Amino acid sequence: MRQLLIVDDEPIAVEGLKSGVDWLSLGITGVMAAYSVEQAKEVFGREHVDILLCDIEMPKGTGLQLLEWVRHNYPQTETIFLTCHADFQYARQAIQLGSLDYLLKPIPYEELKQVVEKAINKMDKEQHLSEFSQFGKFWIQHQPMLVERFWLDVLHQAIPAKEQAISEAARERNIPYSEKLVFLPILLRVRRWYKQYSLRDKKTMEYALRKAAEEVVMQRPDRGLLLATGDDMMLVVLNGGMEASDRAGLKAICESYITACRLYFECDVSCYIGEPVRGHEMAAMYQRLQRADTDNVASDNCVAFAGERPVPAYPSPLPDMSLWGIMLKEGARDKVIGEAEAFIHKQVEEGRLTPKLLALFIQDFQQLVHYVLQVKGIHAHQLLSDSQSMEYYARAGRSAKDAVIWIRHIVGKSLDYTESVEHTPSVVEQAKAYIQEHLAEVISREDIANHVYLNPDYLTRIFKRDTGLSISDYLLQQRLHIAAELLANTDLSVSSVAIRIGYANFSHFSRMFKKYRGMNPMEFRQSRQPARHGSESRQSDSGKS
Repeated sequence: MRQLLIVDDEPIAVEGLKSGVDWLSLGITGVMAAYSVEQAKEVFGREHVDILLCDIEMPKGTGLQLLEWVRHNYPQTETIFLTCHADFQYARQAIQLGSLDYLLKPIPYEELKQVVEKAINKMDKEQHLSEFSQFGKFWIQHQPMLVERFWLDVLHQAIPAKEQAISEAARERNIPYSEKLVFLPILLRVRRWYKQYSLRDKKTMEYALRKAAEEVVMQRPDRGLLLATGDDMMLVVLNGGMEASDRAGLKAICESYITACRLYFECDVSCYIGEPVRGHEMAAMYQRLQRADTDNVASDNCVAFAGERPVPAYPSPLPDMSLWGIMLKEGARDKVIGEAEAFIHKQVEEGRLTPKLLALFIQDFQQLVHYVLQVKGIHAHQLLSDSQSMEYYARAGRSAKDAVIWIRHIVGKSLDYTESVEHTPSVVEQAKAYIQEHLAEVISREDIANHVYLNPDYLTRIFKRDTGLSISDYLLQQRLHIAAELLANTDLSVSSVAIRIGYANFSHFSRMFKKYRGMNPMEFRQSRQPARHGSESRQSDSGKS
């Protein structure tokens, strides 16, 4: 039976509420009254209050202040607010503080009766769950981190998957556990994020996903436990088994979570619902759910039950990519991408896309692109070794969608570069710029070719065709030009000049300089001295005048 407290500074209003509703028919045996916040607190001190029916506007302390006090000291009490004003600010504060409902005066007694019935039903349900939940109340009482560590050790088999071993480990760690308990694991896997996040931002997003899973999938803290089991992966462990009628409900809950993730957290998520198991069977079921995610290369944002995705009885043949290679060499990127996507989508529609088939397709397609780059004289391992390309490749085998993202990227980047190579001045200018930046270093033809992702022989051909010089002759020409400028216009020693342009051997520098200038470095400097001193003298005379 329940007790109700009415708090209102108007005695007439209190009497009207006490007599206007058949409280006993609702199971309320005691109806008490208070006319201020202080009186209400006194009643709470001496009586058990199940439901608080409270006016918001009172002269000595508001109903909102009373509710805040009640929430802190008597959290099991349900509160219903009464007010004369339809003020949104009041309503918002009431909701934030945990008020069950918000009614406008004058209160229709039938409406009040319905709200009180709702409060009683809510309390009855919570009491039932508290009394009969297999272990929910224990998880609330115990330190969450210790419980989480225990279950992670069970999943990763740091605790052997045996009834006795798990029971002993639970006892040693003071974790509530029984061999008779039944659990239902649900694996939540983030398949991809729609944007790149910094490490800090990703941690924030992962926290938001976890809180959403607790609200949407678990719904109540005493219903189970949520474990972060790996990168972009969480496991919800619900207490109790799953009746056949629960399948549709669980699927709807998971679909609601997936929708929220897409709309609010900008990511694709798939949910894998396991079968009811006991503690010593949890690790094996967790591994089955992980395999289900690995095998799922066809669908994103899906809900699947354990054992629902059989492998096709016979493998699909891989496409003949020889024609694609010809099209790719001719620059028909859209046609090649379209053909590749069409093959993948067909396998998805027919339910025939397996991890192995996707992996083989990716290998063949990569070989095709590398062949075209080789024909063009481009180093594939140089062009496609940037972090974004490597990340796309690493993810390509995870799903059809990731494979398509990788195909578009690798074809686009490869053909963009082959087109720039065919426009040789741009590549030659890149090579020249690299040479200028590294004149003081020991650089080779291979270093320059690697910088522009080309085969050294191919770069040499187009460089000479464009400049009339080989790469080595151009490099020497640039170095000796700088050396001549330094000798003529500075007082640096000849050895210092040699070092500035990448010559550690002074004698070799002198020989090369004389070969191209017809005199050694000292002779060249002396030949430029009269002109230099004459210029300095003229500037000095000009300054005096």
